[in-house]
Amino acid sequence: MKLVVAAVGQRMPDWIKAGWNEYARRFPPHLALELVEVPAAGRAGAGRARELESERLGARVPAQAARVALHGSRQGWSTEELAERLAGWLQEGDPVWFFIGGAEGLAPDLRSTCRVRWSLGPAVYPHMLVRVIVAEQLYRANSLLSGHPYHRG
Repeated sequence: MKLVVAAVGQRMPDWIKAGWNEYARRFPPHLALELVEVPAAGRAGAGRARELESERLGARVPAQAARVALHGSRQGWSTEELAERLAGWLQEGDPVWFFIGGAEGLAPDLRSTCRVRWSLGPAVYPHMLVRVIVAEQLYRANSLLSGHPYHRG
């Protein structure tokens, strides 16, 4: 099965790349974690940038994939709740795509195609850091499912 983090932005600082690579390499072969990056829309204006970036993200996802929007308007999940969701996705076997918008977030059209919305809580994080947080949380949830000591509650 494949977990895909689809994010806006392509030129990340080295520390973001290192954080992503650290968690991505830890995943077992049967549960690959991949990153799909699309370019930011630049100076298109806030609303138009959000639309363009969301179109770019949505154009990459296969039809059968489960879709998860990273969106701050919902209550966050505990590690145990994320692990339960991950277990369900593993049983279904379809790829799961996690969408991270740019500075303006995700457009409503893309959010409406996602059956699940995941909030990382009430704090606001730089969108480039969110990809590392998501990778770590997915790794932690998988560690909990597999009985690995990484997650010690």
